[in-house]
Amino acid sequence: MVGWRARRVLPVLRCGSVAGVDFEEAADAVYAAPTADFIATRNELAKQLKADGDPLGSTRLKALRKPTVAAWIANLVARELPDQLDDLLALGDEFREATADLDGERLRELTPRRHQLLDQLAKEAARLAGEAGQKVSADVGQKLRETLDAALVDPAAGDAVREGRLSSALRHVGFGVVDENGEPSNVTPLTDERRQAARDRRAARQAEEQDVTAEKQQKERQRQEQEEREAAAKAEAKRAFEEAVAAAQEAEAQVEDLDKQLDDARDALSEAQALVHRLGAELDEARREAREAQKHSREARKHYNRL
Repeated sequence: MVGWRARRVLPVLRCGSVAGVDFEEAADAVYAAPTADFIATRNELAKQLKADGDPLGSTRLKALRKPTVAAWIANLVARELPDQLDDLLALGDEFREATADLDGERLRELTPRRHQLLDQLAKEAARLAGEAGQKVSADVGQKLRETLDAALVDPAAGDAVREGRLSSALRHVGFGVVDENGEPSNVTPLTDERRQAARDRRAARQAEEQDVTAEKQQKERQRQEQEEREAAAKAEAKRAFEEAVAAAQEAEAQVEDLDKQLDDARDALSEAQALVHRLGAELDEARREAREAQKHSREARKHYNRL
């Protein structure tokens, strides 16, 4: 993706000529060009400015220094990631306010955010550079991060980075901002409008993040409630199952008890029937013996009477 400044000029450059370009557009196009094309692009546009009647602009353009790799990537960030860069600069405002207020707690809260934004920007910058065919060494990556951190710490450095025309990486050394050679860097302050725009975007993003968080919390509550309902239903089903098992076991035990009672009753009936049969036989024998005894008694009586 080509940044907004570069889009105004680069399509014309590809046609081989530039009609009516001014110094600002030419400078943007020069610093948007790949490092390998910087000199050729600068000379072509300087020649065009002179042909258009702007010799001073031509001279100023030819005086622009070729950016180092780290500076070129920082300029790429300014063109392609302006909102994220403004967020970083606005965070610098918050750091300065907290420092002025001697608010240690606020500074401790802001520090993780500082590292997070620097990490995100450095990672995105490396990705964009790679897509543009520019490798990012560890040294270049470190200088890029130092430049972004200087932009956060120093408002003037922030404005210089935001302009997207750095020729050297920046570094904050405690008393000010220096370039890659350790020389003081001439930077200009960040505008109040840009600070406010960044604050507005950050507030909008925070509101959006809060909405997303609230939605996630709502979904989590719904999920927990669903899990609780499912757990309650499962517990109820388990209770009903256990009750059914217990009832079945009780019924089985009752069946076994009744079956035993029936067997006992059958055994008792069999014994009673045998006893009835035996008593009946004994009764018949007793009756027979009684009849025999009565017969003998009568015969004896008769015999006695004859005497």
